[in-house]
Amino acid sequence: MTDATPISLVPPQALLQRMDGPGPRYTSYPTADRFDAFDADRLGEVFAQRRRLDEAGAATPLSLYIHVPFCESVCYYCACNKIVTKHHERAASYLDALATELDLVTDAIGWQRSVAQIHLGGGSPTFLSDAELSELMAAVRNAFFVAPQAEISIEVDPRTVTPARLAHLRGLGFNRLSFGVQDFDADVQQAVHRVQSFDSVHDLMADARELGFASINADLIYGLPRQTPESFERTIAQIASLRPDRIALYAYAHLPERFKPQRRIVGSELPAPAQRLSMLAAAMAGFQAEGYDYIGMDHFALPGDALAAAKREGRLHRNFQGYSTHPDCDLIGLGVSAIGRVGTSYYQNAKTLPEYTAALEAGRLPVARGLTLANDDLVRRDIIMALMCHGRVEFAAVEHAHGLHMATAFADELARLAPLAADGLVTLSADAIQVTRSGWFVVRAVALVFDRYLTDGASRERFSKIA
Repeated sequence: MTDATPISLVPPQALLQRMDGPGPRYTSYPTADRFDAFDADRLGEVFAQRRRLDEAGAATPLSLYIHVPFCESVCYYCACNKIVTKHHERAASYLDALATELDLVTDAIGWQRSVAQIHLGGGSPTFLSDAELSELMAAVRNAFFVAPQAEISIEVDPRTVTPARLAHLRGLGFNRLSFGVQDFDADVQQAVHRVQSFDSVHDLMADARELGFASINADLIYGLPRQTPESFERTIAQIASLRPDRIALYAYAHLPERFKPQRRIVGSELPAPAQRLSMLAAAMAGFQAEGYDYIGMDHFALPGDALAAAKREGRLHRNFQGYSTHPDCDLIGLGVSAIGRVGTSYYQNAKTLPEYTAALEAGRLPVARGLTLANDDLVRRDIIMALMCHGRVEFAAVEHAHGLHMATAFADELARLAPLAADGLVTLSADAIQVTRSGWFVVRAVALVFDRYLTDGASRERFSKIA
């Protein structure tokens, strides 16, 4: 049974500081860094298995993720797969490549399969012109049956849209928007090369509501250069005043050795660890004081939003885009670097545009790597996702699904939870693990106890900080 009590207790900063190590975000388990060789023939077999389930009437509707890699300018904090260019003509050939990929996917998985969720991410999907977005959505609807009540969302750069563009998106069937805000402080915006005014975002959100978008999300990042607890409190108050339906609050992970744009960030301008924790605590307390429910890890939602309802009712799920209201459905990733999951397999497309287009020109699915889960992966995935989504693991459910005895199979992991129980982050009983209200704020620290790849000695340094 899921604890539906609203989460409101922010852990003490001393405890947050002790938990403040790197760890996976668990949009999947195993995490994407565990993917290995996975060719087009193997992915074709995975799609064929899904096709057989569809034809037998035994499959749930699909989810689609479409990656649009282009941006007009670089944001220095960015760790996404992107191509920075002002040459908009490059989008035309990319749309041709996506159309080819759609043909290859539907040849393998079947034509007009039902889709309940579509998300356009990037990069900046609004790099595409109105005509190009129309072309893309027409191709998607030609390949798949998009259910009348499907969630259709797009990431929006407030610097590249107008009220007229929002109206065009609404006309194409988009019903959810995600605005990349990050911070409203002028100094911080200059330091990360992303300047946009509060007034412009305010007006765009107002326009989106008038157009009837069902849900509006705002992304924020804490830990950016020149941020201070005081400046970030102002951003928290400004975002809360806009009343987006959802707020995603991410910790900036400074990894300049991996992400070239981050080399332009001045390291001495980054806030100290104590300041980062102060920002996190203030955001947690501030958004809840403004009436937002804490969904889990880094997401907040107004009580009337579908995400908050799914949390209360124990229907929350998690995929590569974060928390989701949809059943644990198969995800088809389309576009350069896109990640998908079908059945017990994950896959990722080629990360560079030349590799991606070369595969398509050769008539091959552009997959570069992937993973088919072993039985141990499946058990641990169920446990980790139960923790991340519901904050509770019922031993009987795991034992029934996988034919094992929790206390025996996971004796070491349960022992490693004891210090977290002593800190008040979890409660342990003979039949369940329950994450406490405080524990929700560092739920990744609870989940990673069950990550075999980390406990086997893999480095955690490539992941973002837990707090």
